[in-house]
Amino acid sequence: MSGVGWAANASDSQAPAKPNAAHAAAVVDGYQLVKLPNQDVGNFERRTVLCPLGKVAIGGGAEAQGEDAILLGSFPTDDGRGWIGIGRQANNDTVGISVYVICANR
Repeated sequence: MSGVGWAANASDSQAPAKPNAAHAAAVVDGYQLVKLPNQDVGNFERRTVLCPLGKVAIGGGAEAQGEDAILLGSFPTDDGRGWIGIGRQANNDTVGISVYVICANR
């Protein structure tokens, strides 16, 4: 069997198994999803969500919400403990930004 991560654990059926939170928790030591809900912030203002102490970010994402909203960046923090989201709206001074980080034990 080839593959990486969850793909390596997928069954041989035609439709690959879709990972879910319960499956991830069973496969990744200390799996935890931390969400920073949508909030309007100024254009180009970063929103950051951090993992709890003792955990590191293994993935994440962000979403820009609003008419003409554009997500400009979605990336890990320099120290690897969290995730950053940044965006803008063309015709508004603020943009709604949600940020998510997937955490695991060190």
